[in-house]
Amino acid sequence: QVQLAESGGGSVQAGGSPRLSCAVSGFTLSRYCMGWFRQGPGKGREGVVYIDNAGSSRYADSVKGRFTTSSDNAKNTLILQMNSLKPEDTGVYYCAASSRWCLARRPDMYDYWGPGTQVTVSS
Repeated sequence: QVQLAESGGGSVQAGGSPRLSCAVSGFTLSRYCMGWFRQGPGKGREGVVYIDNAGSSRYADSVKGRFTTSSDNAKNTLILQMNSLKPEDTGVYYCAASSRWCLARRPDMYDYWGPGTQVTVSS
């Protein structure tokens, strides 16, 4: 039923610009507020960007100016475009959906999660 599936991860060199996708099924993007999170080695899950259903986004300071997010409502897909990657960007990237909260910063405020996609940045 409800499913989120990330794709586009892999091994990239520092400075690279991969594009992550989150395919959503079981609900429409316009009815939920979305977020991207990541978890690096030995670290907790941290927010990357928070998105409301009107298209506004709030980025973490660590990625501001380098990452951008967008949605393709026709395909029910969320996009995270990453630019100028750094080794510290390495981690598992997750997309998440909240039915009640928008621009939420805490992982526990999201109802649905994808399995994640690994992004490894080499120096």
